[in-house]
Amino acid sequence: MPAQTPIQRRALLSIALIAATGALSQPALAQPDSAWPTKTITLVVPFPAGGTTDTMARLAGQALGKELGQTVIIDNKPGAGGNIGAQAVARATPDGYTLLMGTVGTHAINPALYKKMPYNHVKDFAPISRVVAVPNVLVVHPSRPYKTVQELIAYAKANPDKVTYASSGNGTSIHLVAELFKTMTGVKMQHIPYKGSAPALADLMGGQTDIMFDNMPSSISFVKAGKLRPLAVTTATRSDQLPNVPALAEAGVPGFDAASWFGLLAPAGTPAAVIQRIDEALIKAMASTDLKSKIIEQGGIPVAETPAKFSAFIQSETVKWGKIVKESGASVD
Repeated sequence: MPAQTPIQRRALLSIALIAATGALSQPALAQPDSAWPTKTITLVVPFPAGGTTDTMARLAGQALGKELGQTVIIDNKPGAGGNIGAQAVARATPDGYTLLMGTVGTHAINPALYKKMPYNHVKDFAPISRVVAVPNVLVVHPSRPYKTVQELIAYAKANPDKVTYASSGNGTSIHLVAELFKTMTGVKMQHIPYKGSAPALADLMGGQTDIMFDNMPSSISFVKAGKLRPLAVTTATRSDQLPNVPALAEAGVPGFDAASWFGLLAPAGTPAAVIQRIDEALIKAMASTDLKSKIIEQGGIPVAETPAKFSAFIQSETVKWGKIVKESGASVD
């Protein structure tokens, strides 16, 4: 074999170095998925602290943190019916370290309600799983004269626009459920929007407003303490947590059925392996009696499902609530 020239030796050495570098880089490229998570995860809540979204996010975040071996911190970014927080996650780096506790508002109602959306609720997100479904409960300040749904309807019809109903903001499920109630009963009531359930409940208990179709988890403790009077739940059947409270459908509004939900989403483009890791962790957490019992105690229904099933659910909810928004005539600029 003829001796190699210096140029040939340098060329062979370069090829060897390139091959070695490529071999070393392959595990490094695969590492983020296989080793994920390696740092703190942020779970964005698009509503203020103290409301149902926040409560459920903290329960889920704590359980997920245990399963994933990393801390999950809650970052409240309220405003615009949840759009501000959702937009922040849509624009976040798609690496699994920024997640959203999405709601029926951010991912079903708002696309039909707002004339201009700062994000596309389908294209800009990677659904992971629903976490909880919750009924809304029609609660009244104890001093008000109506003690049943029929009495409320009769009073509102006799006193148009004198009954005030609080909500967690324009276009939230709490607002839209009230709008559906108005449409189905023909009553006229005055809407008082707040920036979240907590301040709305504070004014309701203070007597500044009359009623609220609140998410059950944020109201149930006040109901049990006698600070709020429950008239009905908004699901088709009664809630196990308030078995003596009728469903609206049996209390004089036939066919009424509306519930809120909360679920985990990541920015679009998040690696499929990371999405699967989070979903598996949630399913494992939901299998424990600890998380399930805490959700049930709050009046919620625990849910854990595949990303594909959650995606299909969002599509069906978009159609359902889009129709409700159209029929109510509600709109936000």
